[in-house]
Amino acid sequence: MAHEVESMIYVGPEPWHGLGVAVPEGAKLNIGEAIEAAGLDWEVELRHIFVEDQLGGRIGILDYYASCRKRDNAILGIVGPDYRPLQNREAFEWFQPFFKEGNAIIETAGSLKGGKKIWILARVKDNALTIRKDDEVCNYVLLSNSHDGSMPVSIGFTPIRVVCNNTLSMAHESKASKLLRVRHTLNLHINLKNIRDVMDLATREFKATTKQYRELAAKGIKAKDLENYVKKVFEIRDIKNSKTFPKVVYLFENGRGSRAAGTTYWGAYNAINEYLNYFRGKTQDSILENLWYGDGAMTNRKALRVALDMAKAAA
Repeated sequence: MAHEVESMIYVGPEPWHGLGVAVPEGAKLNIGEAIEAAGLDWEVELRHIFVEDQLGGRIGILDYYASCRKRDNAILGIVGPDYRPLQNREAFEWFQPFFKEGNAIIETAGSLKGGKKIWILARVKDNALTIRKDDEVCNYVLLSNSHDGSMPVSIGFTPIRVVCNNTLSMAHESKASKLLRVRHTLNLHINLKNIRDVMDLATREFKATTKQYRELAAKGIKAKDLENYVKKVFEIRDIKNSKTFPKVVYLFENGRGSRAAGTTYWGAYNAINEYLNYFRGKTQDSILENLWYGDGAMTNRKALRVALDMAKAAA
């Protein structure tokens, strides 16, 4: 298993990166079983950092803490006095009402970078919307968390192409997305509970995004416009010597969703999305890291904005 993906489970077909432990389709794991299967049955605790003198004697305690995994004493990060950890079990339990009511099922869950970052991805059932014939977009819920203090708890309601199973792309920078980020402070657990109140808003945002996708699918794109689109998204100056451009063009013509998306701005956007999901990175798990926690998500949001602007201008 590649070094950044420490542990992982997935339901259904094998993910594109080929990592993780398979859970049979239709299996109804309870919270405890899912945590254990994903390798997330461990807790973190905060330990005071102190300074020693040359003889090993303690001479002072700093107002900082080491976030440590209790299972193996691994130091995951250094955090301040206001930091409050979110245990893995608590992250899973946030989903419990959705599982209990049958509204969602776990798709993937796991740990990255030795436990520093964890995620849970669940698919909202019976909520897929059609963009074009044989081209559906599903609604997913991602909870991502860091135990190293590098990021807040993030809960994203995300449209994901069915043909690109287990990949993440935030749809657009919406008000709903900005609401679904929770800092590791004293009110962490209260705020996580309150997030459920924006479920209806998130559903409306999902439908609004698929409306944008349909607008892209209704606009054809010419070869020159495709070139300009890729140049704008990746800020390419010399298209002739670009390694990215020919890969995106190939995916536009032959990619997983190319037949359903057609020669449209929707097809062009999906080509970039597939490039980010599958090909931009040195290793398979570094692609995953980049997509969920790095600049891959930002590039994908930019690709959507640019596609919408160009499609509108082409009207």
